[in-house]
Amino acid sequence: MRQVEAYGPAMCAESLSGSVTIDPADHHGHIDRRIFGSFVEHMGRSVYSGIYEPTHATADADGFRTDVARLIEELGVTVVRYPGGNFVSGYRWEDGVGPREARPARLDLAWRSIEPNTVGTDEFVRWATAHRLETMMAVNLGTRGIQEAADLVEYCNIPTGTAWSDLRRANGSANPYGIKLWCLGNEMDGPWQTGHKTAEEYGNLAAQTGRAMKLVDPGIELIACGSSGRDMPTFGTWEATVLSHTYDVVDYISLHAYYEEFEGDRRSFLGSGAVMDGFIKDVVTTADAVGARLGSDKKIKLSFDEWNVWYQSRFAGAEDFPLEVASPRIEDVYGTVDAVVVGDLLITLLNNVDRITVACQAQLVNVIAPIMTKRGGPSWRQTIFYPFAETSRRARGTSLVAATEIATMATARYGDVPALAVAATHDPGTSSVSVFLVNRSELAIDVDLRHEAFGALKIEGVYTIAADDSGPLYGETAAAVARPRLTNAWSTDPVGRTSLRLEPESWSTLRGSTQDAS
Repeated sequence: MRQVEAYGPAMCAESLSGSVTIDPADHHGHIDRRIFGSFVEHMGRSVYSGIYEPTHATADADGFRTDVARLIEELGVTVVRYPGGNFVSGYRWEDGVGPREARPARLDLAWRSIEPNTVGTDEFVRWATAHRLETMMAVNLGTRGIQEAADLVEYCNIPTGTAWSDLRRANGSANPYGIKLWCLGNEMDGPWQTGHKTAEEYGNLAAQTGRAMKLVDPGIELIACGSSGRDMPTFGTWEATVLSHTYDVVDYISLHAYYEEFEGDRRSFLGSGAVMDGFIKDVVTTADAVGARLGSDKKIKLSFDEWNVWYQSRFAGAEDFPLEVASPRIEDVYGTVDAVVVGDLLITLLNNVDRITVACQAQLVNVIAPIMTKRGGPSWRQTIFYPFAETSRRARGTSLVAATEIATMATARYGDVPALAVAATHDPGTSSVSVFLVNRSELAIDVDLRHEAFGALKIEGVYTIAADDSGPLYGETAAAVARPRLTNAWSTDPVGRTSLRLEPESWSTLRGSTQDAS
């Protein structure tokens, strides 16, 4: 039994009590479906033996695994960032188009591997389109620049009549891809990045490149690199400098964040969602300050295009990796506490949809991923698959303000954080109401959910994943243990209130609808 620390006003309690009030008139805004994005990088087994394995029993005519595609559809992914990641900062996109037998194998410096270029732009975009996934394309601003990025937009988006568009047609794609989202490089603030730049250098290059890309296709949306983490020494000043150069060109600034449990500090790990929320608000404040200084009415949106649980402290670096094609890289195996934290991070995204309209969990398959595969064998769901799939399926319409009263809990790493995290959504078209809750504490929480503005709700059920101490879970064991289970720890009344008891260290979702639902 863990020692219980003080929880604000509820000192030495056996359980905590809190209240949550939701009202359809009080909301953060519309939920852009692109916040349920993911990420495929040419790294480890993400592509080769991940989404693509032509010798696999389930491979389609193009060599992509259909068993993986079915899990991706179940996961509810909407947009996929490609092809990196650190990989893109050394990538020559021309290597990945044209006849496969003529494509060169290249040394990838980012992850110290051999890239065969068997899968490139055409194969990936066709695969994504076939599975109703929007492609979010990144360009190389590490070792390359303006011309190569503009050429790629021309290749992808111009219908015909130019050298690059006609090459795409010759390569088998008569219609343009119409890619809207474009990342101007990746993590260019990081010294680990091939072609790392200062904020001034990157901001100037991103502005020039973005202008050229929009001359090719004025309808595209551009994402400038923000800090690759809140703990970067240049955080804040990087965003301010980059946006000073790019404010009139770009539509988004990116955020990246990964969370893990350090040295058994489970309570701080469970508070990760609160830290993510602070990160978002800091970037919004910085972006708006730049806009005010420039006298602009434009509001820069946020693209949280890398986020997840990643045990980086276990990653020794790429220096000693074997020079092979698709040898494993950071294939973290997750437990139930990781699923609870992922559910909390999704709650944070939902509570910031007024500025976050794109987000990508990194990554999709095998590399710190919700989906795993065995080469030549099965594919399976990791524990973190479930909160993402449930949230993507249920969180539609508007993100409601969940006015929450709850005690805080002390954490060693992050100070005091709320013991309860809540997001709620309402879809007027289907009358559905969903409430997502994470109990970050070691104590049960009794929640008084007040929804008088909706009246009584028809509650389909409350589903829960509770953290345990079993550690990483492999294969079907994860599916059996982490699948959300229906609980009976709730009751509702006709006045418009529902009582819930949340298990310690748990993620839950209430599935409901208004009484007028058909």
